[in-house]
Amino acid sequence: MNDYKNISFFKGLNALRFFAAYLVVMHHAETIRRKNGIANFEWFSVFRNGTNAVNFFFVLSGFLITYLLLKEHKRTGSISIRNFYIKRILRIWPLYFLLVIAGTLVIPAFIKLLHIDYVMPYTFGQSWFYFVFFVPGLVTFYFGHHLLEPLWSIGVEEVFYLIWAPLFKFLRKRILFILFAVICIKIVLIALSLTIIKNELFNYIVNTFNFEAMAIGGLGACFVYNRQRPISSLWMYKMPVQIVVYFALFIFLLFNINIHNVVWNTVFNAPVFSNILIDFLFLYLIIGVSLIEHNIIKLRSKTLSYLGEISYGIYMYHMILVFAIILFLKRYLIHLNLATGTIVFYAIITPAVILVASLSRFYFEKRFLNLRKNIEPQRHNDTK
Repeated sequence: MNDYKNISFFKGLNALRFFAAYLVVMHHAETIRRKNGIANFEWFSVFRNGTNAVNFFFVLSGFLITYLLLKEHKRTGSISIRNFYIKRILRIWPLYFLLVIAGTLVIPAFIKLLHIDYVMPYTFGQSWFYFVFFVPGLVTFYFGHHLLEPLWSIGVEEVFYLIWAPLFKFLRKRILFILFAVICIKIVLIALSLTIIKNELFNYIVNTFNFEAMAIGGLGACFVYNRQRPISSLWMYKMPVQIVVYFALFIFLLFNINIHNVVWNTVFNAPVFSNILIDFLFLYLIIGVSLIEHNIIKLRSKTLSYLGEISYGIYMYHMILVFAIILFLKRYLIHLNLATGTIVFYAIITPAVILVASLSRFYFEKRFLNLRKNIEPQRHNDTK
């Protein structure tokens, strides 16, 4: 009998986390290159996976958080909401609020001081409330695109964390019902936003708070935790099925918006249904990479694992770094052709985000992460 109730570390997930973070980097990089008149690949689907990558993070968070809660309840007979919140705060808040201070006070001051040709779409007075109360997505909604735009997903996850631990503690026996209910409610809300309710704010909130992705991850955690026989014995992880599923997911990430086919669009670009399907494909990938020994995709590299450990920093810092690099090198990049310009740009931005994220991890974030050792000494996958 496989012991899926005592997994301390899901191998390979750090690598997936890095790939997802880098897809977000590519997405924003191409968008900013286009806005600055630089030759870009924004039309190519692989460079337009920012939303898909963030949804992957949501599925992964739902999976890991739910599994950790299941495991804690088995070990202690209860859930410490206090400890749960402290661990999430120590992991997420330091870097989050560092970026908020930088993006609302420090960077605007430097822009003004250096007479940089860029106008911040918001002021500190207009935006601080949304950042402090973890609804940064509304800054984008009310003021437009900005340097701290990636923080919207942190706000969504913080709301999820706030709700999920108490729900799990007091309604644990109905947790499966709650997870399915979240998915069903989201389907209804999306249907309403597409047909009856045309309010822009309502539609934005419905499409931003992707709790259904976290619920799908939670379902996966419940499935793994309660599984007694090897997951690899299931038909869905037999080699032929793996080939079909991973090939479909690969083609989706690589070419989705470039495929103009009725059947393809019905499966992968239909309202409501397609988003749910893709989230389940992400869950399939998460379980396959971390728990299936004969999985086609094996990501056990130490280098990739390290890059996954700093992926939170890569995600958080990349927008500012992309903006800075284009700001100072635009006069050179704008004269390069598409191939050369892309090679040069990513040869600069890739080591830059890795370096900054590494420095942040070891000289800033680690100070707070070390405080978690007294709360949870066992090794585990970070949820960010």
